[in-house]
Amino acid sequence: MKQLNSSFIVSSSGKDSWPELDKPEVVVVGRSNVGKSSFINALTNRKRLAYVGKTPGKTQLLNFFDIDGEWTLVDVPGYGYAKLSKNQLEKLGKMMDDYFNDRQGIAAVISLVDARHDPSRDDLDMIQYFKDNGFKILVGATKIDKVPKTKRLAHLKKISQQLQLPLKNIFPISSTEKTGMDEIYGALMEIVKSESETDKNGKEE
Repeated sequence: MKQLNSSFIVSSSGKDSWPELDKPEVVVVGRSNVGKSSFINALTNRKRLAYVGKTPGKTQLLNFFDIDGEWTLVDVPGYGYAKLSKNQLEKLGKMMDDYFNDRQGIAAVISLVDARHDPSRDDLDMIQYFKDNGFKILVGATKIDKVPKTKRLAHLKKISQQLQLPLKNIFPISSTEKTGMDEIYGALMEIVKSESETDKNGKEE
């Protein structure tokens, strides 16, 4: 995986602090502890672009990163955390709803699920939400290195079936071994380039 020219733009807690950008945005979502920060660091080939914490639910802001001056990667809070107060959860819920409902320029969502297990109820709900809202979805099946090689395809097929997404949209990845990054990056670039072309040509009303 080549090193992408990546830099932090801003952390945002809501609409009033969203950066004004005109590039396609790619949002990385996933359950707390699925390996979101590790994935972002492996994808960009940077050691500490995203903070890797030992405590799930640490990221409670939207973090925007410029990638190669061509697109923006957005790291959003993980879902499914049990240790946040009701008030914190409500704030996070509103922040996420506002972003996905009102933000222009979201080109794709990379949804991370743990390759070792069936998708959780939260995973299924999130994927359904993205489908209902017409977002392009790529799925990264993380921690694939912890699944025996002879069982990997069966795990991926099961994830594809349960999420009701084509198998070609499910990418087995390992942030530890940095495998699968080129493949998911290639699929992502097809979407980003197509979105950029559409913007240049003017979107149809």
